[in-house]
Amino acid sequence: MVVLQLRFLLVPFLTSIMGAAQYMMQDAALMNYIDRRFLSLEKRLEKCNQDILDYVEEFRDFSKMVLSRLAGLNNYKAEVKSEVENLLTRIERAQRDIDYFGSVTDSNTCIEVHEDLVKQQLFEEAEEKKKLKLMLNASCDHMLAGIKSLKIVKKTGDKHGCWMKDPGKKHTKIYLLNGSVNNVILEFANIMTFMESNHTLKARRVTLPFAWEGTGHIIYQGFLFYHRYGSLNEIIKFNIQKRKITDQMLLPGAGRIPAYQLSPSTKIDLAIDEQGLWAIHAEPETGGNIVITKINHITMAVEHTWDTSCNSKDAEAAFMACNTLYVVYNFPSGGTSRIQCVYDVLDAVNTYEIPVLHFPKRQGSHSTIHYNPKEKQLFAWGDGSQIIYKLHTKQKV
Repeated sequence: MVVLQLRFLLVPFLTSIMGAAQYMMQDAALMNYIDRRFLSLEKRLEKCNQDILDYVEEFRDFSKMVLSRLAGLNNYKAEVKSEVENLLTRIERAQRDIDYFGSVTDSNTCIEVHEDLVKQQLFEEAEEKKKLKLMLNASCDHMLAGIKSLKIVKKTGDKHGCWMKDPGKKHTKIYLLNGSVNNVILEFANIMTFMESNHTLKARRVTLPFAWEGTGHIIYQGFLFYHRYGSLNEIIKFNIQKRKITDQMLLPGAGRIPAYQLSPSTKIDLAIDEQGLWAIHAEPETGGNIVITKINHITMAVEHTWDTSCNSKDAEAAFMACNTLYVVYNFPSGGTSRIQCVYDVLDAVNTYEIPVLHFPKRQGSHSTIHYNPKEKQLFAWGDGSQIIYKLHTKQKV
């Protein structure tokens, strides 16, 4: 009887224990399942975060590339517009010449020129010369007759560079622009400060927002005019004292080939004479001959352009003086520099009677030669030396 009662008590007890164990196993399995699910979700979230970071980085890189391309397209658009305008001007000029020759040409026999047309053409040429004389101040009547002497002021900097005074200002400051690509101007109080051995410590440094290209820069009336590095033909006008760009322009036709064969880094050479600002460059369409352009330094607009007969082959530099271009030639290996091509924009100089003018007592080459109309001297940079040439002039014949 006791055994039977004990059996009845053990059965429910064992049943409850087995049920509890079964529930514990089910709970453990559920926890394991939940843990695995959370682990899977965490991995997916981690991958999602990484994908987002990758997408963000890719988008940033793509944005930078697009902005860079757009900036390049804007520059190219301006350059192409300038080239198209220049081409249209040349086409119009050629069309006028064709129309003129067509009106005076007898296609069946020979050329017959009507007397009235000749008079009209001569009248137009005379009027054009009058306009140019008014624009360029015809009172400038002297020409270069020789180079009297030289003075090597200092030897500093790279092989290529330029140095100058501002002929449009009364101050005696000296400016040095070292190298064919740079963006720092050194300004000195006077030439004595420049000549000191530790001159760079006493110089005021002016940093440009964009680097220059070549050595054809010029300083005039407190502004630096220079060819912007990386551009085809952009000329920048920079206020030296205020340290900011005030204007810029694109010079039609320029920048495709060097202005001088022996100074390949200079595509545009800017010059100053008694009449103001000029640009000297060469164009493939002229067979490599040098082109000169008169620029209004205030408005940065082209006033007139001349195709000269002076070739850029074996040329190393050039300068303007009293409306006249003087081109300096040399040998590729270096030697005695000489002026052997002259072009007067007003035809006041008989270039065929001008003898070859040699630079005195020096063997080497020049990377730049600039005329200072105030002092009637040449400021030259020759193989790292800063040189002043004194000039001998005479009246134009």
